Amino acid sequence: MPRFRQLLAAAACVVTGTALLGPASPARAASCSGIDRITVPGAEKLISACLDDLTTAGTVGSGHTIAGEWAGLQPSGARNPSGVPGTQLDGYFPDDSTFNTDHGWNHDSQFVIRLPEHWNGGLVVAGTPGVRRQYANDFTISDWVLARGYAYAATDKGNSGAQFYQDGKKPGDAIVEWNRRVTQLTRAAKGVLAQRYGRPPQHTYAAGVSNGGYLVRWQLEHHPELYSGGVDWEGTLWRSDGPNLLTFLPPALRAYPAYASNGDAAAHDAITAAGFPAGSEPLWDYHDKVYWDLTQRIYREELDPSYDGATEAGTPFCASGTPACDTDYDYAARPRAVHRAVQRISLTGRIGRPLITLQGTLDTLLPIGKTGDVYAGLVRDQGRGRLHRYYRVEGGNHVDGLYDAHPDLLRPILPCFRSAFTALEGWTTAGQAPPPDATLPRPTSGDLANTCALTG
Repeated sequence: MPRFRQLLAAAACVVTGTALLGPASPARAASCSGIDRITVPGAEKLISACLDDLTTAGTVGSGHTIAGEWAGLQPSGARNPSGVPGTQLDGYFPDDSTFNTDHGWNHDSQFVIRLPEHWNGGLVVAGTPGVRRQYANDFTISDWVLARGYAYAATDKGNSGAQFYQDGKKPGDAIVEWNRRVTQLTRAAKGVLAQRYGRPPQHTYAAGVSNGGYLVRWQLEHHPELYSGGVDWEGTLWRSDGPNLLTFLPPALRAYPAYASNGDAAAHDAITAAGFPAGSEPLWDYHDKVYWDLTQRIYREELDPSYDGATEAGTPFCASGTPACDTDYDYAARPRAVHRAVQRISLTGRIGRPLITLQGTLDTLLPIGKTGDVYAGLVRDQGRGRLHRYYRVEGGNHVDGLYDAHPDLLRPILPCFRSAFTALEGWTTAGQAPPPDATLPRPTSGDLANTCALTG
């Protein structure tokens, strides 16, 4: 039995499902009133645990999180609160895919819901960044909002891992499911809170990083009735006519080998023309090895599987000129069916609730000029600018963990997220408008891992 499941078996009580995993551990700081009566609407499997600490300070040791799922998403110097007693619910909704092996379940659409003993009446819902699983936001989002009294819910989005494109029948199905699963969890979590606390949440916020930020945008565009607002931390942008990942990654893939070989000036210009900002050059080698190639291939396979025929997700690091090489991918020249697949997941900017967007000026996966800046323009074009604030974080990168390797170049966005969330609270509960859109200058000194002011 995997260690994670063993720990759950020692501390959890089955509420629904087919197997008794064991009795709940004795609660000291937590009372978990009514834990045995809580159900999650629509869930096929559910286990519950009464925990002295719902934050990662406690759940790493108790086995109610998986640190590997949030590894690298925060700087090492980030400080988090701890000591939040309450109930944790783990389970899954009906699904026919099996990418998620957490708990030994081999079942997708897994979720985690955390219910603090001292509830402030609010709920925060998150989808995961990249292709990570449901615990991916535990350090960056869950710990902090739980300490503020919020209940917290997160989903694996219905599929996870680098082969997520194998889910679904039509191009785009896997990503379409991401949006549906966040909506499903939000509705279910509200029902859980009504059971646990005797009333539904007064305020519900969506929050997320990267693909999780995309999900925040999509929810506020399509289901504003479910939310009070959201914080979009460097969300992915999909537009059927571009820009999108498939338009700016191939030029970088084509040009980088020449730049890496001898600093070729034309290659450098091609990479910056694709959107990757001057000043981010020290980050290019890492992103080429870790992100650019893999990201291009797996998302292209999800949205345009016919490009490489029977080959699945292309040929890693293929040289330009190789048949069906993603390095040479030309989104604009692809059939209309490909553009229609992207249209299924595209964003419009027509948000229906307050949204705060954050993105780093040195984002080297989703270049700010092709993503955050464009989405802010879409919101304005839809006449929804009054509902939006956009903060460009000078020195911010797509992955806060890289700050440890480049402390003189980068700045973590995590503390800016917390400042943005606090501003969103004031905006939606007291009518206190956040500061106007700004580029937040990188401080020359101070505790960059834990402080951020939303002023230019």
